[in-house]
Amino acid sequence: MSPRSNDDAQERDLADAAAEPVEAVDAVEAAPAPEATEAPAAAEASAAPEPLRSPEPAGRRPRVLHLAACAVALAVAMSAGAVVLGSRDDGGTSTVSSAPGLAPELLAGGSLASSISALQSHLKAQPKDSGGWSTLGIAYVEQARTTGDPSRYPQAQRALERSLELSPDNDPALAGRAALAAARHEFPQALTYAEKALAENAYNERALSVRIDALVELGRYEQASKAADEADARRPGVPVFTRYAYVHELRGDVRTARRVLEQALAGATAPGDVAYVASSLGQLSWREGEYGTALKYYERALRADGTYLPALEGRARAQAANGDRAAAIRGMEEVVARFPLPGPLVVLGELYEARDGERDRAKARDQYALVNAWTALARANGVNADLDTALAAADHGDRKAALRAARAEWKRRHTVHTADALAWALHVNGRDDEALPYARRATETGYRDATFRYHRGVIERATGHEKEARDSLSSALKLNPGFSPVGAKSAEKTLAALTARTARTAPGGAR
Repeated sequence: MSPRSNDDAQERDLADAAAEPVEAVDAVEAAPAPEATEAPAAAEASAAPEPLRSPEPAGRRPRVLHLAACAVALAVAMSAGAVVLGSRDDGGTSTVSSAPGLAPELLAGGSLASSISALQSHLKAQPKDSGGWSTLGIAYVEQARTTGDPSRYPQAQRALERSLELSPDNDPALAGRAALAAARHEFPQALTYAEKALAENAYNERALSVRIDALVELGRYEQASKAADEADARRPGVPVFTRYAYVHELRGDVRTARRVLEQALAGATAPGDVAYVASSLGQLSWREGEYGTALKYYERALRADGTYLPALEGRARAQAANGDRAAAIRGMEEVVARFPLPGPLVVLGELYEARDGERDRAKARDQYALVNAWTALARANGVNADLDTALAAADHGDRKAALRAARAEWKRRHTVHTADALAWALHVNGRDDEALPYARRATETGYRDATFRYHRGVIERATGHEKEARDSLSSALKLNPGFSPVGAKSAEKTLAALTARTARTAPGGAR
């Protein structure tokens, strides 16, 4: 065989390797089991409801088997659907990712998987096509996000690295590396790669979009706003419009966010774009407590793409908030069967808790166990899952693990979401004086999130700031009274207790 033929054979081998998935079960079994620790006595005296914990098997082997069983369920669920959605750290439906650079027809149903298969075949025949490798890498990133399967990320990295070996500094591959880093929550690297891509091509839509995402997720909101303005001037379109809207929403400017999204929806023609923007409007309406409006937007999204999971998830959340728990549970069960990520799993678990039937507590624990399995799988494939761990474990797992994860994430980036997560993790560990500054920081940009206000109110009560606590809890329930199946009830109960106490201690009140 000639040296040239040998090189081509190696390239074809690389194409084959890029198509090999990581085994989900092996990855989870190889990951360390979460530590079992007792919550400190101070945490037991805090105002938070007692977290629901998964029962600990007596020995190591039963625990590994339990985790492996969860991993099998997770792997099966991951293979069941392939539709596009983004990711954001609050655990809800995304408003900051719309797959710039991929043709809209690749974003519906299973056509993305078909396109990946075609790219793999093409690269076996043309292994030195740098553009083909970059496109394959980007497609793997999108597939990981559409199925919730992080095992695609190592494949994406290999493909993108090969593209850059063949054509150093090609902007599609650099932008792909930026998108991959963002998907793994490696936001400093995402920003670095986005800037490198823009140095090669100032109009690269993916790089412009990921740069905004990275700045947002690093808490650099003023810079993100400037980056959104710059992207809007260079490449106006759905990917940029949705990010522009979110940057304004983070600053409390809901009116501008809504106007921009409505304009984007009016101009959207591809089913994937219509579903994406309508879902973003649905989520915005849900956060504002406008459940009827939210449901209308989610229905519009599902008319464009009946399998679009962000719309299915958002519709279930809105149904739950609107009082239709049975429909919400059915809808969220469909979501987690195909999209088993922490946010939907926790919501479904809490819906079971709120229903409180004979087997509902056990079913809720199953959902929280799957969160642990997803976290282990994500970490095995290079995804930083500390924020997901902190948010889920604070209420439904190991409190000390929640605090460790929240502290680690806060060291990496200072955002409203990481501030809220750290505040709540400190609270459930009985460290409310430390928690209060973070709870205040989570709400200081004006971002209108009822969960943040609820967390702040509970922490204010625990630190003796009862008037402020009443104000925070009241504003949370006024803004979005159905923000959480469990949290909303806790907020109502806590506010009622504060109101009664105020009445008793007021001049002339009952003593």
